[in-house]
Amino acid sequence: MRIALVTAPAARGLDEDMGPLTAALAAVGARAEITDWDDRAIDWARFDAVVLRSAWDYHARLPQFLAWLERVAAATTLFNPLEVVRWSLDKHYLGELARAGAPVVPTRYLEPGADAAAGLDALLAQDPCREIVVKPAIGAGSRDARRHARADRGEILDHIDPLLAARRSVMLQPYLERVDRDGETALMYIDGRYSHAIRKGALLPSGAPSTAALFATETIESRSPGADELEAAERILAAVPFEKLLYARVDLLRDRDGAPRLLELELAEPSFFFSWAAGSAERFTAALLERLQAT
Repeated sequence: MRIALVTAPAARGLDEDMGPLTAALAAVGARAEITDWDDRAIDWARFDAVVLRSAWDYHARLPQFLAWLERVAAATTLFNPLEVVRWSLDKHYLGELARAGAPVVPTRYLEPGADAAAGLDALLAQDPCREIVVKPAIGAGSRDARRHARADRGEILDHIDPLLAARRSVMLQPYLERVDRDGETALMYIDGRYSHAIRKGALLPSGAPSTAALFATETIESRSPGADELEAAERILAAVPFEKLLYARVDLLRDRDGAPRLLELELAEPSFFFSWAAGSAERFTAALLERLQAT
């Protein structure tokens, strides 16, 4: 088997999953090649599978990335499948999952051309939160995401307006303060089955500007999820309008009542933290090859 593990030039050397995954593939005789998604010299049809790993600059060149996805899906087997990746790149999926009954961080969307002040007032009237988060609906690595005090109206609008002017949809969410103490829980699923979890520290310091790096610095620890987090993750995945997901990462925060809520559902190019769970890269590899052998 020839497997393309897809990254981006800016992410070279930053994807800590590449080492464990290439080793696991090599151990079963598969040939893994780390490739840049925008390398025009690559014939994607020569691979048995293309696995998205760290194409973390996609949001900056979205039309080109979407066109590339279509070309790859037409030439070989893409994981996750094209329709899953397209759906998961746009966080409007949070609204879809909430309407399906999944526990989601409350989210209000502002579309280009919307009245930002009216949208902000509607959120603040609905939620007594002390702080809010503003971020684009299509983005990665906490780029263009900031945490604001609710009283800083001018600062909030100064954040929202340029995003809307750039024709980007904007998300407004209450800042769930328990993340400062508890962090967030990321639960990894392989072939529909729970594999392992990590704790990620809070990513948005109060009053800080958006990160200028490819992604915000993360503090990672191993974590065993609570029974309520596992149950929430199962409900969330059951609400996803797709089947046969090779991989999924469910990122949960606890709300002010302690209930787990979905922050993000990563189905395209998530860090999977293989080095934090012995055997996880091997489980991923086995699931990948099983799917390919069944086609």
